[in-house]
Amino acid sequence: MNSLDIWMLAVALAMDCFTVSIVSGVIVRRWLWAMILRMAFLFGLFQAVMPLIGWLTTNHFSEQLEAIDHWIAFGLLAFLGGKMIRESFSDEEEQQFNPKNLRTQLVLAVATSIDALAIGISFACTGYRAFAQIAYPLLIIGLVSFMFSFVGYRLGVRFGKSIARKLKPELLGGIILIVIGIKILITHLLA
Repeated sequence: MNSLDIWMLAVALAMDCFTVSIVSGVIVRRWLWAMILRMAFLFGLFQAVMPLIGWLTTNHFSEQLEAIDHWIAFGLLAFLGGKMIRESFSDEEEQQFNPKNLRTQLVLAVATSIDALAIGISFACTGYRAFAQIAYPLLIIGLVSFMFSFVGYRLGVRFGKSIARKLKPELLGGIILIVIGIKILITHLLA
């Protein structure tokens, strides 16, 4: 894989992080440095770590992981999306989905990065044998996901106020998370 391929792969993997970050910005509607830096860091970290895990476990568990990774991602995203949709119809005091919450951010980071496990498996299958060979792609994947998450959140905050006036951001966010989960599921089932 050449550098251009790695950058394109990193952008493709970062799209789910970008979308979820936009939704988070729409929901929160204000710029919170600590929150966005933590979210962007977690998204970048998990996008980089998941291919490493896939690469490390290829010899032992690749078939088992590849057989269920898309179901895990779909389940997590559908659960969070369903929760957001349900909460969009409840009173504001009852709403619990909070992108500022560390646990929520961790679940989102895992859910959006599970498909990166397959990338790690493909790294092992295409000749990446030593950690030194895989370190550069992992760094690029992590950095691109961090940047896309940061920019996505900023866009969500910037345009979130006008969107929130027209519709419920939690409803839109829940639908988007479910669509991302379905996309991951269909992509893997049709591959």
